[in-house]
Amino acid sequence: MTDQQNTAATEEESQPQFSLQRIYVRDLSFEAPKSPAIFRQQWEPSVGLDLNTRQKALEGDFHEVVLTLSVTVKNGEEVAFIAEVQQAGIFLIKNLDAASMSHTLGAFCPNILFPYARETLDSLVTRGSFPALMLAPVNFDALYAQELQRLQEEGGQTVQ
Repeated sequence: MTDQQNTAATEEESQPQFSLQRIYVRDLSFEAPKSPAIFRQQWEPSVGLDLNTRQKALEGDFHEVVLTLSVTVKNGEEVAFIAEVQQAGIFLIKNLDAASMSHTLGAFCPNILFPYARETLDSLVTRGSFPALMLAPVNFDALYAQELQRLQEEGGQTVQ
């Protein structure tokens, strides 16, 4: 009976584990360089979005993933506002092979963080008295696959 319990415990410990520990804002900035004059102009915005992720191994099996959304909105040729949010999360990830770990950190975790970053960015923009900024969903799996392909084409590298 004890051998069966030990075997079951060993199998459970070797199973992949994923757990979200914390989501938080790491950095936040907003700049409206043409205020208040920009509010008196006809509003015809063009939106530029820059999206980046990075990850860092913490102690043990903990990992920090940071999703950065940078938005520059122009009204005509003038910059109406620049907003940036770094939405971060701490994740417990155990017992994954290198390819699965890379995919989890590069696509799965950013998928979890994106709705929080989008809401934070939208709130920030409306506090600046600009119309709500409703960003479309992002397919992080497709972005991850594109990045893998780009790295392979550059030198036959694989993402670890």
